[in-house]
Amino acid sequence: MQNLGIAITGSGSAVPATSLENQRLSELVETSDEWITSRTGIRQRRIALPPESLSGLATIASRQAISAAGITPADLDLILLATSTPDDLFGSACKIQAELGATKAVAFDLTAACSGFVFGLVTAAQYIKTGVYQNVLLIGADILSRWVDWQDRRTCVLFGDGAGAVVLQANQSDRLLGFSLKSDGTQNHYLNLAYNGSSQELIPGINVTKGTYEPITMNGKEVYRFAVQRVPEVIDKALFQANLSVDQIDWLILHQANQRILNAVAQRLNIPDHKVISNVANYGNTSAASIPLALDEAVRQGKIKPNDIIATSGFGAGLSWGAAIFQWGR
Repeated sequence: MQNLGIAITGSGSAVPATSLENQRLSELVETSDEWITSRTGIRQRRIALPPESLSGLATIASRQAISAAGITPADLDLILLATSTPDDLFGSACKIQAELGATKAVAFDLTAACSGFVFGLVTAAQYIKTGVYQNVLLIGADILSRWVDWQDRRTCVLFGDGAGAVVLQANQSDRLLGFSLKSDGTQNHYLNLAYNGSSQELIPGINVTKGTYEPITMNGKEVYRFAVQRVPEVIDKALFQANLSVDQIDWLILHQANQRILNAVAQRLNIPDHKVISNVANYGNTSAASIPLALDEAVRQGKIKPNDIIATSGFGAGLSWGAAIFQWGR
């Protein structure tokens, strides 16, 4: 099969209408707007109300991306949903496929937490580069408010809900210039959304486990240390593969976890503030949604223009991290 290039030709995003400001959080836990803002840069986050669903938000973001790419749902060959919080534990990608009317597309979920969008971008690219598929919809979406302990001020101030999507298409020139993906399961315990079950006797001599998932737990200090050390390294590796220098980057879009992490990574890479795209103040950490949400916002604001070179990196639970360098547009 002929090797092809890929282009990212359209983007879209969706967030719930309901905002939860820092001041309101102080009614739930002992915290304040100043405490949250100074440590995280977050001022508010969007929260999905009970009638709202992950597949609903993802479908809205997807329709925008498909329209921006100038194609129809019927043109899609593959739908990849990067999420850790599907509406259905068996996966939500097929529901989105049905909602879109993308009758030709195969659809499946991919779970890599906050690294999900970058891992999904690289995965989608492989299908196109090998000539298997031509049009791929990649969605990053999470509703983390479902899995937050609202009495734990270390985590409840961080997370928000949202969805972002991009369309990748086969292209004569390859716009994915370089990437690097990494995992380290020895640090898995620093960030978890773990299953907790208790033994229940089914019949004498045979026990099964019954339970549910626990709220998110995180060692913030260790995750911060990991991100600030590993993210600049992985971006350097992706730049080396792309045969580019840091100076040639037009925009840095990191997973929007914490403004202090964004600042520290940019500083280590010597990337000036005006090249760093950040919307963490408005949305908090939306996991797999954060990069495409920030990307789409910057495209629609006219910041990101065709042919701009973007360095992006996702990092989080697993622990996992990765970077991709790509050029926007055809």
